[in-house]
Amino acid sequence: MRVAIIPARGGSKRILRKNIKPFAGLPIIAYSIKAAQEAELFDRIIVTTDDEEIADVARSFGAEVPFMRPKELSDDHTATIPVIAHAIQALHANGNVIDAACCIYATAPFIRAEDITAAYNALITHNKQYAFPVTTFPFPIFRGVKRDDDGNIKMFWPEHFATRSQDLEEAYHDVGQFYWGTPEAWLSGKPIFSDAATTIVLPRHLVQDIDTLEDWERAQLMHKVLSLS
Repeated sequence: MRVAIIPARGGSKRILRKNIKPFAGLPIIAYSIKAAQEAELFDRIIVTTDDEEIADVARSFGAEVPFMRPKELSDDHTATIPVIAHAIQALHANGNVIDAACCIYATAPFIRAEDITAAYNALITHNKQYAFPVTTFPFPIFRGVKRDDDGNIKMFWPEHFATRSQDLEEAYHDVGQFYWGTPEAWLSGKPIFSDAATTIVLPRHLVQDIDTLEDWERAQLMHKVLSLS
């Protein structure tokens, strides 16, 4: 069985009620549910939450909420892997045999079914334990600087001060949309960013991680532009 697991706790602090906040006319979690449905890969699409309102919204868009997430896995410090592992354990306890589980974040309005499928194919083709999308940094990370409270800066890699941008190695970052994984990887707590993973590359204009209000506003502007294209 292939299962989509969407973590969506109720206690978001920086953006209140973030996981069901309206985004371009829909609760933002609806985009993740719809992409999972459109991928036509999943036997079940479940939302793991500690919040009854989120559970009701998720069900209204066709997702399942077969259990409520315990409080100890719903605070600000809980990482993704333990949440997905708990969901897999709960499904196993009810007799479900899982071949692959895809963690899909609830705040990913640009997620596409075809990318979910491409990453799953990469997982199988490369015989890896995880697969997820990445994109390129818009600026060479080796020219990056750190800044103190007085505005002073210092290069992270001062040896590259005079290196031409085109001569620096291109770097990638996680896009914060979804992660495919085998149940063994999730349950063992194996790190996602490791040689256990393979990746697919997405264009930067389809990527916006949403953690702050500025991120949210930028995503809204991106959505408007994409809707007009």
